[in-house]
Amino acid sequence: MTRALVGLHGTDPATPYLSLWARLPGFTVTDLDAALYQDRHLIKHMAMRRTLWVVHTADLPAVQAAASDRVAATERKRLIGDVEKSGIAADGEAWLERAAAAVRGHLEAGLVAGTAALRAALPELAGSWDPAPGKTWGGSTPVAPRVMTVLSAQGHILRGPNDGMWTTSRPLWASASHWLPEPDAALPADAARAAVLTAWLRTFGPATAADIKWWFGQTLSWAREGLHAIDAVEVALEGCDDIGFALPDDLAATPPVPSWGALLPGLDPTVMGWQARSWYLGPHAGQLFDRSGNAGPTAWWDGRVVGAWGQDVDGRVQLEYVEDVGAAARKVLQRKASELTDWLDGVRVKPRFPSPLSVALSR
Repeated sequence: MTRALVGLHGTDPATPYLSLWARLPGFTVTDLDAALYQDRHLIKHMAMRRTLWVVHTADLPAVQAAASDRVAATERKRLIGDVEKSGIAADGEAWLERAAAAVRGHLEAGLVAGTAALRAALPELAGSWDPAPGKTWGGSTPVAPRVMTVLSAQGHILRGPNDGMWTTSRPLWASASHWLPEPDAALPADAARAAVLTAWLRTFGPATAADIKWWFGQTLSWAREGLHAIDAVEVALEGCDDIGFALPDDLAATPPVPSWGALLPGLDPTVMGWQARSWYLGPHAGQLFDRSGNAGPTAWWDGRVVGAWGQDVDGRVQLEYVEDVGAAARKVLQRKASELTDWLDGVRVKPRFPSPLSVALSR
């Protein structure tokens, strides 16, 4: 399932669990925990749009070269500049090289450690910066977590065991060479782009070049060159003036499917699958997304977002509709809400990026 979607959004720690619950009958929290921390064929990795994803280790070389390397270069440049501006070191690049070498050396002994423990053990990570001088949200902030961000985006270290329950994110860092016993060889950038674009279009196509640019956090040139390289075919999109693209072996009409309903979590890969969203959101984006464009929990019926879900103080899943869906749809979605309530078993999930409607539901 993860490979078919290219990746699962992992910025909100609960999202990949709830995304899989919505798609895999019988899924349990321990299923994903085992894949992440025991079998290790899934990992959490910073990639597209500087977002944390759950990806399959077989796809890691392609994701690294197609997305993570760009993120790593940007984060590295910013960190070097902020180290110098904040007075941590006159030569930010040299400081970062020393800090990175200390972290990698510590973890390559086979240890796992959180950022706080690494700060305590490694003097090379000392130093603070102010992300917003003079602002209420600014103030002295340790720089060590940003070193972890750079190293993880580069693929040198990985998020290993989570030191908390599944709704929290407290990663213990591990060396990639120790966490992945048999890491795959790096891919050239062009081959990586072809691999991820083909996989993405297989699931999310047809789509526009603008959709691809946004989803991968790349440029329009990158998207267009990649579409040309995989021989993507131009197609007309109903209700859209932009040209769409599909794989050459994926042009047959989609057969009819029975009516279906789903409850998807905030930042689910489907609701975040395209930049242009009116065809499945209608006029309701303001109720279902926050001001930064992050989706809250959503209720779906027949390929459209028709509402949102949240939990009351007792943990029961509640629904709120943004349009009339009819009695049959309400019955199906209410059954889904009851099933999710049972599955959560009292655990309250608080979306990291709640939408206005999900906030209202959770009061």
